[in-house]
Amino acid sequence: MVNGYTHVEHGFGPVWDAESRLLILGSMPSPKSREASFYYMHPRNRFWPVMEAVFADDANDITGDTAESRRSFALRHHFALWDVIASCDITGAADSSIRNAVPNDLTPILQAAPIIHVFTTGTKSAQLYRTLIKPRLIARGIAIPMTPLPSTSPANASMRLSDLVAQYSNAMRNALSAQD
Repeated sequence: MVNGYTHVEHGFGPVWDAESRLLILGSMPSPKSREASFYYMHPRNRFWPVMEAVFADDANDITGDTAESRRSFALRHHFALWDVIASCDITGAADSSIRNAVPNDLTPILQAAPIIHVFTTGTKSAQLYRTLIKPRLIARGIAIPMTPLPSTSPANASMRLSDLVAQYSNAMRNALSAQD
C-alpha cells in the first residue's frame, strides 16, 4: 500500500458463453467481490436485484445469492459479465480513486459471442471504457455500441432501486429490440 492505494489484480475471468448477447462491464470488482471471486457480491450492491427485475421470467427465476446461481442466471438470460480493468491502484472500493488502470482485452468475447451491445455500470467504467478499450476495439475493426448505466453500488445511494430497474430495463430492451 502506497499513500493509501493498493495495487489490485482482477483475480477472476469473465462470465459468458456462445449465446451471450449483452456484455455488462463494471470497473474493478470490490473487495467483497474479489474475495468471493465473482461479480457484484457486496450484499448492499443492487446489481443482482436489478438483473432479476429486468430479466426474470417468473417468480421462480431468481438470481440467488451464490456465485454459481448468479452465473447460471446471467448465462440463462444471455448476458455476459466482466470488468473494464484487469489491474489498477485503488483505495478500498472507491472508483473515483482508480489510477494506473490496465484494461482487460474484450476482443476474445466480442469475436466469439454474438454480443450486440455493451453496457457499463457507473461513471468510471464508462470513462475507462471510452479511453482504454474503445480505441483498441476500433483499431481491430470492432464497432459495437456502448451505453453507460448508473452504478448499482451502495455508494450511489441517490438512485432508488426502482429508478435503476427502469433505466437498466429501458436500455437493455432498446438494445435487444434494435437487433430483432
